[in-house]
Amino acid sequence: MAEEMEIIDKIISDIHSGRYEANDKLPSENELADYFNVPRMTIRKVYERLQEMGYIYSRQGKGSYVKDRQMQIPLVLSGDESFSRKMIRLGHHFRSKNIFCEEIGYNKAIFHSLGAEETDRVFKIGRLRIVNNRPIALHISYVAKSVFDDIDLYGKEITSMFDYYQKKGFTEFESKSSVLKVLFPTKFLWEILECTSLIPLLVLETGCIDKKTGTVLEHTEIFYRSDCFNFVI
Repeated sequence: MAEEMEIIDKIISDIHSGRYEANDKLPSENELADYFNVPRMTIRKVYERLQEMGYIYSRQGKGSYVKDRQMQIPLVLSGDESFSRKMIRLGHHFRSKNIFCEEIGYNKAIFHSLGAEETDRVFKIGRLRIVNNRPIALHISYVAKSVFDDIDLYGKEITSMFDYYQKKGFTEFESKSSVLKVLFPTKFLWEILECTSLIPLLVLETGCIDKKTGTVLEHTEIFYRSDCFNFVI
């Protein structure tokens, strides 16, 4: 296992340094086995792991190649511009797909973030963010029915929360303090985001407030594929 990790680190380093560029063919399993003086099976496991990590892809009968990782979208993790507008402004083919709207049970942290009472009804709305036909992020917004009384009726139609808020008369937004963490995706997340379990996700937990009234509009959890973004903090 230690040998595998050392070889994986060496190949990743070579990719980052530019020794191997996008779509370059990598040495064969036999060539690398001879170079590192390890069994061929070790190199096979190395290539399998690199493929799971999103660094390479294979062509049946032809070998392994470096995956094009050039779609690194610069993303500022703050500000009052919606994700949708950021992607469109950057010139990407973007669409947002509503994948669920459902009421949640009492959750102390989320209800406290919203300023909601324990008896309030809170809904979570999930939107899958798709850029250049590739799912790259999942945005989950938690909103209180006491603030948006029709959220249970129209929540399944929302693809942009900012657009929904503006229709409700909220036009100036600011973010609450944010928490960043890294986790590996659960089965639900890697199926939704079409990534492997070895590609870490950057999770941003924050909230949105109306500047004029101070009304808390939502509590937010955003799951970003780490292989698709350059994050600006």
